[in-house]
Amino acid sequence: MVALSLKIGVGNVVKTMQFEPSTMVYDACRIIRERVPEAQLGQPNDYGLFLSDEDPKKGIWLEAGKALDYYMLRNGDTLDYKKKQRPLKIRMLDGTVKTVMVDDSKIVSDMLMTICARIGITNYDEYSLVHDIGEEKKEETTGTLKKDKTLLRDDKKMEKLKQKLHTDDELNWLDHGRTLREQGVEETEMLLLRRKFFYSDQNVDSRDPVQLNLLYVQARDDILNGSHPVSFDKACEFAGYQCQIQFGDHNESKHKSGFLDLKEFLPKEYIKNKGEKKIFQAHKNCQNMTEIEAKVSYVKLARSLKTYGVSFFLVKEKMKGKNKLVPRLLGITKECVMRVDEKTKEVIQEWNLTNIKRWAASPKSFTLDFGDYQDGYYSVQTTEGEQIAQLIAGYIDIILKKKKSKDHFGMEGDEESTMLEDSVSPKKSTVLQQQFNKMGKVETGSVALPAIMRSGAGGPESFQMGSMPQAKQHITSGQMHRGHMPPLTSAQQALTGTINSSMQAVQAAQASLEDFDTLPPLGTDAASQAWRKNKMDESKHEIHSQVDAITAGTASMVNLTAGDPAETDYTAVGCAVTTISSNLTEMSKGVKLLAALMEDEGGNGQLLLGAAKNLACAVSDMLKTAQPANTEPRQNLLQAAGNVGQTSGELLSHIGETDTDPQFQVCVRPWDEMLMQLAKAVANAAAALVLKAKNVAQKTEDSAQQNRVIAAATQCALSTSQLVACTRVVAPTISSPVCQEQLIEASKLVAKSVEGCVGASQSATNDEGLLKQVGVAATGVTQALNELLQHIKQYASGGHPIGRHGEATDRILNVTENIFSSMGDAGEMVRQARILAQATSDLVNAIKMDAEGESDLENSRKLLSAAKLLADATAKMVEAAKNAAKQAAAAATQTIAAAQHAASTNKNQGAQQQLVQSCKVVAEQIPQLVQGVRGSQSQPDSPSAQLALINASQNFLQPGAKMVTAAKATVPTISDQASAMQLSQCAKNLASALAELRTASQKAQDACGQLEIDNALVMVRDLEKDIQEAKASAREGKLKPLPGETLGKCSQDLSTNTKAVTSAIAQLLSEAMQGDENYAGISARDMAQTLKSLVSAARGVAASTDDPAARGAVLDCAGDVLDKSANLIEEAKRAIAKPGDAESQQRLAQVAKAMSQALNRCVNSLPGQRDVDNAIRTVGEASKTLLADSFPSSGKSFQELQAQLNEVAAGLNQSANEVVQASRGTTQDLAKATSKFGQDFSNFLDAGVDMAGTSQSKEDQTQVVSNLKTISMSSSKLLLAAKALSTDSSSPNLKNQLAAAARAVTDSINQLITMCTQQAPGQKECDNALRELESVKGMLENPTEAVNDLSFFECIDSVMENSKVLGESMAGISHNAKNSNLPEFGDSVSAASKALCGLTEGAAQAAYLVGVSDPNSTAGQKGLVDPTQFARANQSIQMACQNLVDPACTQSQVLSAATIVAKHTSALCNACRLASSQTSNAVAKRQFVQSAKEVANTTANLVKSIKALDGAFTQENREKCKAATGPLIEAVDNLTAFASNPEFASIPAHISPEGHAAMEPIVAAAQTMLESSTGLIQTARSLAVNPKDPPTWSVLAGHSRTVSDSIKKLITNMREKAPGQRECDDAIEVLNGCIREVDQASLAAISQHLTPREDISMETLHEQMAASVHEISNLIDPVAVAARSEASQLGHKVSQMASYFEPLIMAAIGTASKILSSQQQMAVLDQTKTLAESALQMLYTAKEAGGNPKAAHMQEAVEESVQMMKEAVDDLGATLADAASAAGAVGGMVDTINDAINKMEDSHTLDHDGTFVDYQTTMVKTAKAIAVTVQEMVTKSNTNPDDLGGLANQLTNNFGNLANEAKYAALTAENDEIGSHIKKQVGELGFTCTGLVTKAGALQCSPNDTFTKKELIESARKVSEKVSHVLASLQAGNRGTQACITAASAVSGIIADLDTTIMFATAGTLHRENAETFADHRCRPPHTSQVTGAKQKKSVLRAFTMEGKTSLLAVLRWGHKIRATGTLLLVIITNCSSPVKTFMPFALENEI
Repeated sequence: MVALSLKIGVGNVVKTMQFEPSTMVYDACRIIRERVPEAQLGQPNDYGLFLSDEDPKKGIWLEAGKALDYYMLRNGDTLDYKKKQRPLKIRMLDGTVKTVMVDDSKIVSDMLMTICARIGITNYDEYSLVHDIGEEKKEETTGTLKKDKTLLRDDKKMEKLKQKLHTDDELNWLDHGRTLREQGVEETEMLLLRRKFFYSDQNVDSRDPVQLNLLYVQARDDILNGSHPVSFDKACEFAGYQCQIQFGDHNESKHKSGFLDLKEFLPKEYIKNKGEKKIFQAHKNCQNMTEIEAKVSYVKLARSLKTYGVSFFLVKEKMKGKNKLVPRLLGITKECVMRVDEKTKEVIQEWNLTNIKRWAASPKSFTLDFGDYQDGYYSVQTTEGEQIAQLIAGYIDIILKKKKSKDHFGMEGDEESTMLEDSVSPKKSTVLQQQFNKMGKVETGSVALPAIMRSGAGGPESFQMGSMPQAKQHITSGQMHRGHMPPLTSAQQALTGTINSSMQAVQAAQASLEDFDTLPPLGTDAASQAWRKNKMDESKHEIHSQVDAITAGTASMVNLTAGDPAETDYTAVGCAVTTISSNLTEMSKGVKLLAALMEDEGGNGQLLLGAAKNLACAVSDMLKTAQPANTEPRQNLLQAAGNVGQTSGELLSHIGETDTDPQFQVCVRPWDEMLMQLAKAVANAAAALVLKAKNVAQKTEDSAQQNRVIAAATQCALSTSQLVACTRVVAPTISSPVCQEQLIEASKLVAKSVEGCVGASQSATNDEGLLKQVGVAATGVTQALNELLQHIKQYASGGHPIGRHGEATDRILNVTENIFSSMGDAGEMVRQARILAQATSDLVNAIKMDAEGESDLENSRKLLSAAKLLADATAKMVEAAKNAAKQAAAAATQTIAAAQHAASTNKNQGAQQQLVQSCKVVAEQIPQLVQGVRGSQSQPDSPSAQLALINASQNFLQPGAKMVTAAKATVPTISDQASAMQLSQCAKNLASALAELRTASQKAQDACGQLEIDNALVMVRDLEKDIQEAKASAREGKLKPLPGETLGKCSQDLSTNTKAVTSAIAQLLSEAMQGDENYAGISARDMAQTLKSLVSAARGVAASTDDPAARGAVLDCAGDVLDKSANLIEEAKRAIAKPGDAESQQRLAQVAKAMSQALNRCVNSLPGQRDVDNAIRTVGEASKTLLADSFPSSGKSFQELQAQLNEVAAGLNQSANEVVQASRGTTQDLAKATSKFGQDFSNFLDAGVDMAGTSQSKEDQTQVVSNLKTISMSSSKLLLAAKALSTDSSSPNLKNQLAAAARAVTDSINQLITMCTQQAPGQKECDNALRELESVKGMLENPTEAVNDLSFFECIDSVMENSKVLGESMAGISHNAKNSNLPEFGDSVSAASKALCGLTEGAAQAAYLVGVSDPNSTAGQKGLVDPTQFARANQSIQMACQNLVDPACTQSQVLSAATIVAKHTSALCNACRLASSQTSNAVAKRQFVQSAKEVANTTANLVKSIKALDGAFTQENREKCKAATGPLIEAVDNLTAFASNPEFASIPAHISPEGHAAMEPIVAAAQTMLESSTGLIQTARSLAVNPKDPPTWSVLAGHSRTVSDSIKKLITNMREKAPGQRECDDAIEVLNGCIREVDQASLAAISQHLTPREDISMETLHEQMAASVHEISNLIDPVAVAARSEASQLGHKVSQMASYFEPLIMAAIGTASKILSSQQQMAVLDQTKTLAESALQMLYTAKEAGGNPKAAHMQEAVEESVQMMKEAVDDLGATLADAASAAGAVGGMVDTINDAINKMEDSHTLDHDGTFVDYQTTMVKTAKAIAVTVQEMVTKSNTNPDDLGGLANQLTNNFGNLANEAKYAALTAENDEIGSHIKKQVGELGFTCTGLVTKAGALQCSPNDTFTKKELIESARKVSEKVSHVLASLQAGNRGTQACITAASAVSGIIADLDTTIMFATAGTLHRENAETFADHRCRPPHTSQVTGAKQKKSVLRAFTMEGKTSLLAVLRWGHKIRATGTLLLVIITNCSSPVKTFMPFALENEI
């Protein structure tokens, strides 16, 4: 071994010595002493070797027991051999200084043993050393703190507070674990010995004078400096002891006033209290005490202080639920840790030291974990975390040491001794004894078990018996043995699980493809054929979109797995796998249906099934090769992926859905030919590059460089082969944008690898020739790539315009649009006009050249004509809409598939239900969209097909947007990461497709809108043909129902569509009468679409019914409706052509009335309706008998008639309840019940007429007949309500109307019985009560609908109030029956009956609300309008108008009728106003407003005529009044018809099984109450007759008891089941768990133990957090609203909010785990915790508020918690946005922009307090800021791409502000057209912004990607262009505003010039120009000085511009009201001696 040569320094002598490296330090010291004479001094143990360093703190003493090589010494290093002892000056608290010799090599804890032993202290472990800083140094430190301006204000406050409180953190304790040298303690420095741990100080007394003195001095100093706050009396007592210690006994003559320096005896706050007398009195009380006794008393008294023994640290703790830190004292004692108020030092909270599980200190925080003793951690912000940790650790060490010595007292070292532990219990005893081994005998037997043959990994194999098979050998070369492969990571394991489950799904799908579906029997009529065709089209579309997704997913897998496995995003790979399997599963269903349809039409469905199976097989093979544990070559994966592409193409060819490129129609398989040729061209070019790179590698001598070149070339070859494989995969589906994206991504990987190859070659050689060859080859690859990308881009955009002049035509159209958009911007208009002129010139010249070259004169003439007409844009726009619709439908299909796949792993049931619901709505719209696309493809020249596509597209937008929102809300709560990512990506794709569809469909609508009304007529005519075919099929018996059609469903659809058609008629009438062609066309289109659905429903009814007569009637009525519809549309066209023509409008009204009658006949023709109509007719016919003048007597006695009337009344009441039940059943049930009701009504009426005939007086007879008429009317209403409900069973309003009608029948029967019967008093009241109870019993059978509008707490109030009434009534019943007070008895029974009905109604409503409030139930949605309200108002208005025109009407009746009319029309107008503000449907909004205007105007006319009538009751005035009622009734009828549209109706709630279970206790208690009440009234009825029957009284008491108990139980159950309370408790528990998890993560982060999550990327975590925060933010206000007043919604909203916190917390912890900066880690975790805490606080307040609007004391608390939570959300959202922008993650930004666009589009309920100009000014400013940001992004894309994320975030925020202002600007614009134009331009700007933001994120991630850079520049250009369009639209909104803004800018410039003038004039340096004189500028009296002149001019301008900006803003705001144009404002500013001579013309253009 080589010797180590070291320089050894001994004093001034340095010698070089040789040592073996393994020599121990002890032996080295011995060798030195032996060889160096100078070292032979003193004791050897006092000397050692010291390794010095430039920094004295880093020098170390070598330990004697370690070898030299341990210290990694090198030859030539210097070691000093010197004495280890050094003197150390120790100062005591009493001021004494001692010098102690200590070992410099020892750590401080070892030194303290020596120091304390020298001083005489035994418990050395409780003391420590402090850097002794004198008062002067402290002041210096404070002074520097004061001067240091860099300290934050809070830090300065904390420093001052520390000095004031004298906390322990200002003590600079030495670290016990390091030496003095390491802590920089020099030999001259003095240290202070001070007690640090107050553990055994209780034992210190007079026997230990040293420690006693130290304790006394420390306590005294702490009391005097305020560390221990004491009262004045206590301070004087301490001072008395101190005097005794210092001066001895009190001496009256010596110790007088003025003797004491109070600063040394009292705390400074008591010095001015003049307490010297008190001190001397305390001093007297210490007489005869020795010094030691006084010290003992002083210390004893000090121990009684609450702060004694507490080490205080000033920290900052976070306020709960807020991101705010407040100061707090943290105290540490030998027993506990405490939170102490920093002002009063009162203890707030304590934790025992024994409860502390662990603690962690970081540079800026300290955290305590109490384990199971407390939920959550306690964390504070402090820089003294290490000191606090050392103090706690020190106390615990002392405790453990003392405990250990106590446990082993007297038996040290006896660790082997046995410990006997007895457990004594009174119940049992446990005997412990030694267990000995048992001995037994050997048993013989067989241990063999039957063999089990299991197949291995390769599947079942054959085996032989009887002979051994040959040995098999397997050689594997070039691969690692699987047993030695590294273990899979968690992400790889998750992917493996995903692949395995996906393979199972694929195999199941493959197995299901053995046979196709069985089709139901279909007819041959047009509807059946259309159904078959549409189903085939829909199936083809779905299969195509699913194959698109499969190929895109396959390509994504290829691209994602291309790089290093360690860097692969396995979650994204899992997402691709999930996409493939879920789409294949859905595709198999569609294939089976399509195969069946193909077989049905004579095609070969088996071939299709075979192609689908091949695809499934190829997918299965590919998934096997994609397993992370798979060791096969990557080429196998590429080959398998290619097979997927090939089989996909074959499948698409079987369904005729192959993608063809219109530029290459000659190719048989264009996707295979063109794309593959381009891809192979890239491959060939890349191969050439690889060869050139290999040449470079061969010439390179450096092996490292050579390997680098070879690796780069290999990567280039791999990426190219990957591109070819990817091309092969996506070629069949290249029309899909997602497939194009994958191909582009593969191309970018090739470009990246080419750059790497070139870079490696350049660094490897300087040979110009070789490098040139490489460069040429790389250029070849780049060119080939460009050609491929260009081809994809052209295909994506639809290729070049077809035709020779398409490009010029397109340019003309675009520029024309820009010119109209640029109105108001002269410069922009001129620029666009030049472009237009040039383009027009180019086009005309080109066509002229063609015309001149044309030999045929006719063709030449045609071409010249075309040059004049330019071009027709419709086809181009419709083509764009078609492509957009196709992509939107595909994206929606994908989203639905992803939602279905993710459903099983979604934890948020509420969000899942909303997603499912939105998916259903979208799924209903997709077929229409697909049919629109197919129709447009098959009939490209048909306006009808084009309009159908546009209509379907526009109808698709709103449900699609809702599904996007629902999907985004669901993503955070899906536990499976792959499924969540799939759904998120699908939602993003759908949002993008919807944005494009919105733009394209709007442009197409603008181009084709004028064709709407003609197209509607064509559609109606086509429907007439269809209905004729259906009639023919019905006659032949061949009319079959379509799949899914039933009689009930079709009947309901027919009724619903009838209402929709009625509403459309009203809309069409209104628009036609106004002459508005555009809106009339839309109304006609809507009517035609609804008629299509009505005809389909009518056909379904006819096909489903067995009654031939009913079948024919339905079809005939539907044909009649169509005929009348065609007439109506034709009349509407005529009316539009002649607006204001009275004859046209009258004819239109007549046709509309005829159509309404036809619609009524259509509904009445439904099966079951005729029976109801017959019953209504029966009631009407029977009621005619009541019109007779006299009623003959029947001859029966009064008693017989009375009994008969009671009997038939009971029957009619029972029949009414049966009708209510039957209306919810089948048509047969309804027919039976209504028939019975009609019969029972006839019987009842006969009995009533007989009763009227026996009446003794004419007055009695009239009253009986009047009651019978009331019963007749209520019966008719009941039947009408039953009829309406039978056709629309889902309407909750109709159900309530039916129940109310049934109760009205019961009430009217009771009134008649009460009047007609003469029973014993009290009997009829009891009978009436029993009938009433019978009528309300049905409410409790299944309360799944709202009974009334009461809230839950109003129900409780109602129940409480009615229970009081019932209690009083029951007491009255008993009392009056006992005393035979029968009239009062009857009143009590009636009151009890009413109270019981109220109780039942309240209980039923409460039960419904409890059921609905369950989170698993689906809450109902309130409709836009209440049709019932409109119908009631209509009826009241009509009745009032009838009264008005009645000749017998008196003056008072006229005024009463006028009041009723005014009241109801006002209510209707308010309802219309509210509906118009809440709907996002522009047509409906307009119709509501227009209808309200018509009602208001006609009401005003009527009121005017009523006033005239009131003034003079003449026949002429009556006729005028009668004429005025007609228009009002017509307007109200139209409005009622329009409001009946099912689109505006409410959606009923759906109660889950859990909701039913929650309702059960309330319902059961109410049912018991009702049954017992019925028994009670029956018993009371008997008692009224026989009050002396004791058994009956006993029964009555029993019933009363049961009723009381059931009511108590009802109220208890209602309170216990209060909606939302259980959910609040569950949510609170979830949030507490979340906070605990964050605390644990924080503790782990502080201690550097937070393990990074490897299974998910940072970007995904950011997106999860952002999505969760976004959804939580959206729920804050709904939770608050529910907490304030909507108890039924509280459970839903709270559960949804809580469900987002778990994913938020997991994502936050994952994000923190990947952040390297501990400060950023804690910021994320702290802000997340703050959000959770604020949510917890909000949940507590929400639970207490409970949705009770009367809980006024909680409203403020709810509002405060909402504010806190919003602040927390904003803070965390801002942090996430900054982090995302820094990382280039732009997904959240794109979502934000899309959300802003959607909110702008759906802005229906907005209150604004500004004018258009206010919003316009803000928008202009914001739009310009966007333009600046865009320009900066272009600059940064070249210079610093890392800044793009921040700029993208800035762009996103600016656009959000712009969209928000646009909502208000559109509302305040002069007209709707300008408003919609502004919103349209802002929406288009947003769409282009999303593209720019996406490109910015991509470029930030790949800064060298030239393709992305080009795309970013192109996107920036588009955004800039759209910004100019937005500005132009704003200028068009208010002309002249821009001129005002320009003027303000000009004036500001003049003021700046004048400022300069004043400065020169003041300095005396203002000179004349060009020999000018005073006279040249004399336009007003000259000023006395230049300064004054300039100042006055400046003030003139200030007055104009500033004046609080009043003048200018006044012009801006009110300028549009000035009816003048071209007003010239001339401001002339001049001065005789000033060089500023300015004239400012200021033109205000005001075009109204």
